[in-house]
Amino acid sequence: MTAGFDVAVVGGGMVGLALAALLHAEDGSIRVAVVDAGPTPAFDESGDVGLRVSAISPGSRAVLERCGVWSAICRSRFGTYSAMCVWDAQGEPEGSAALRFAADELGLPELGHIVENELIRDRLYHSLDGSDRVAWYFGRRVSELQPGMRTGRLLLEDGEALNASLVVGADGARSTLRRLAGLTVRTRRYPQDALVTHVRPERRHDNTAWQRFLPSGPVALLPLGDGRCSVVWSVDTEACRELSGMDDEALGYRITEATGGVLGALQVDAPRATFPLSAAWAPEYVGQRVVLAGDAAHAVHPLAGQGVNLGFGDVAELSDRIAAARRNGEDPGDRPVLRRYERARKGENMRTLMFLDALQRFFGMESPVATRVRMNGMRLFNRVAPLKRMAVRHATGLAETA
Repeated sequence: MTAGFDVAVVGGGMVGLALAALLHAEDGSIRVAVVDAGPTPAFDESGDVGLRVSAISPGSRAVLERCGVWSAICRSRFGTYSAMCVWDAQGEPEGSAALRFAADELGLPELGHIVENELIRDRLYHSLDGSDRVAWYFGRRVSELQPGMRTGRLLLEDGEALNASLVVGADGARSTLRRLAGLTVRTRRYPQDALVTHVRPERRHDNTAWQRFLPSGPVALLPLGDGRCSVVWSVDTEACRELSGMDDEALGYRITEATGGVLGALQVDAPRATFPLSAAWAPEYVGQRVVLAGDAAHAVHPLAGQGVNLGFGDVAELSDRIAAARRNGEDPGDRPVLRRYERARKGENMRTLMFLDALQRFFGMESPVATRVRMNGMRLFNRVAPLKRMAVRHATGLAETA
């Protein structure tokens, strides 16, 4: 049996589902298939806040508004941050070398939101679940890709086949679709893993995101809506293994120490998880009837929380290019159409990846000279208001309106 679609999205994460929602919102006649090896999204409203959260920038919020799901997310739970403080291990959060950003510098109500990944996936899925133009293939693995002149053909492991004018790989940094399409990827494995958990701080977080750069990697406290903070601590792989094996009291003490006690004593108030850190980038986003988006095209260090925001930027651009091609009588799967998307996104994605990679290396230098350069540079950055505004606009996804 073979089913036919205009677009087949491989990957049912936040980015893949956002693309399906954007395409549906732009053109209700478009036929979309979403294929994912994992189960159907299911968010437990009564359960605890999940460990995997994302810092959603105002630019990404605008994408989710276009998808028609932001109001549904707001009816659930999320954290908001209207200020941010970043400081070096050799400095203090109140010192002149600490970088401080505030939403009112841009006339914004907030700098961003901390939202659970599964909440975003659930709302995107349910916004489309009743449509007869969207077909779901959850719990189904792609085993083969057969690119043709007019369509791409996906073979699933159970024998079913899907034909689509365009196949989109949005299935993450270890993308199966990318491999099947013969598109290469370059990777850089960091000598770090990330530890994630939630803590209850002694002092109020005041809707501020805190990040301290240690020689072994950055540690961040991201404000949750229930008063707790989500912890993302990038640390040497062996040290991460040691931390993850500690009891809650010992781990809370170590996180308090790592964050310089900026919010007082921190009490671990959730399970913990770890994951390896790496950067990856595909030299080419476009193949025969195939295009990559999100982490399948580029994966960045999480130190600035830009990964999913770059992915949302990808699918916003890609959906616009597909819609424009259809309006103009072009084939959205043709290389010239897809190259326009690649040109629009590749430079921005690579600049961000290289900047975050350089930042991670720079703050990892422990020499006295490097420390002085960092501290003086951060003091100078704080004094140059236009530079700060530009940096905040870029991080919030509002750079194009600067």
